[in-house]
Amino acid sequence: MTDYTRIARKITTTLFVNQSLVSAGFIATATVSAIIGAQLSGNPALAGVPAAVQQLGVAFAALLVSASMDRIGRRRGLALGLMVGALGAGMAASAVMDGSFALFLGGLLLMGVALAAMQLGRFAAAEVHPTKNRGRAISYVVIGGAVGSILGPLLVGPSSRWAQQAGLNELSGPYMVALVIYTLAALVITIWLRPDPRDVGVKIAEIDTESDVQQRPTRTVSQIFRTRGAFVAISAMVIGQVVMVMIMGITSLYMKNHQHTLTNISLVISAHTFGMYAFSIISGRLTDRWGRGAVIMTGSGLLVAAGLLAPLSTEVLPLSVALLLLGIGWNFCYVGGSTLLSDQLSPPERAKTQGTNDLMLGIATASASLSSGLMYATVGYNVMGAIGAALALVPLGLTGWWLLKTRGVPESQVVQSS
Repeated sequence: MTDYTRIARKITTTLFVNQSLVSAGFIATATVSAIIGAQLSGNPALAGVPAAVQQLGVAFAALLVSASMDRIGRRRGLALGLMVGALGAGMAASAVMDGSFALFLGGLLLMGVALAAMQLGRFAAAEVHPTKNRGRAISYVVIGGAVGSILGPLLVGPSSRWAQQAGLNELSGPYMVALVIYTLAALVITIWLRPDPRDVGVKIAEIDTESDVQQRPTRTVSQIFRTRGAFVAISAMVIGQVVMVMIMGITSLYMKNHQHTLTNISLVISAHTFGMYAFSIISGRLTDRWGRGAVIMTGSGLLVAAGLLAPLSTEVLPLSVALLLLGIGWNFCYVGGSTLLSDQLSPPERAKTQGTNDLMLGIATASASLSSGLMYATVGYNVMGAIGAALALVPLGLTGWWLLKTRGVPESQVVQSS
């Protein structure tokens, strides 16, 4: 008899390592992307363009990577996406040395393919676990971001010095390191992501007694998105992403305008990053124990609290608490929403639906990044906090409505059309 528990553990561990590596490379390069954007463009106002371009790359690559995963398998699809990202990192490093802003943005677009592959890994972990363990499986992968958030900043200084010692532009160093890291991640996936999660997921769906997805005909993405469970899951992830990016992205500038040092700013952002990733183990267990809806509602409530608390004080401690809650709220919506969406899908529906979901997440991130500066200049940080809190009420209300409509029915089996 096949030991699917052991296979699932091996696959999840491999995807955790992949998440840790890719997020470290991403955070290392993101640390200097705004500086490079301002230098290469010659216009400080364009400093945020690289981050937005990369997020657009993530958004549209999600569809391409998910389609390849459906056609050639999860292992080959993920590895291919990571290698494209490595090529992009090499292009970006070359652009920094050549002083080409257009080539730099092109490299970031390709790097977005690796990030899309990294993020889709959470669904690969979910499909090799039965319904009762999916929340924990997704959270184990997501927590790799905590490892990356620690390693990424530590790579910036040494890589810059190595580049400078080699007679190159010091800002190209993090991108050369990212090239190596993405290549290493592709090797990890190629060697250890066996058997292919797609094949294991089909077997798990056949023996999972808590899910009835095998009994339904395959639906289109549009049909899936019109079901209550999928609609709630996607709303939680997309709106949670918008609220998190909108408030977090402008907090550094807000603090700088109130004369805070870079040390103080980094403390607040570190508290936020800690909340985003370190609580994944807790959110995953609660998702499986409390239910998907309860965790999404908890996350939405934390986002509301963060939006209301952030503008109340310019001091480091209150801002740290508010940004910590913002990170935890995002994590609960992300893990709970990802798990709930996985519950709604049969094996043939998974890749295309999950890719479309991550396309929407990427567009939401890019839009929030581009609009946050304009909103800050127009209405200020206080109003932005209130707007974030109001937006977070949407998934809170939608989830409550969904739970009332499906009272007494296991969440994993709720697939009714709205």
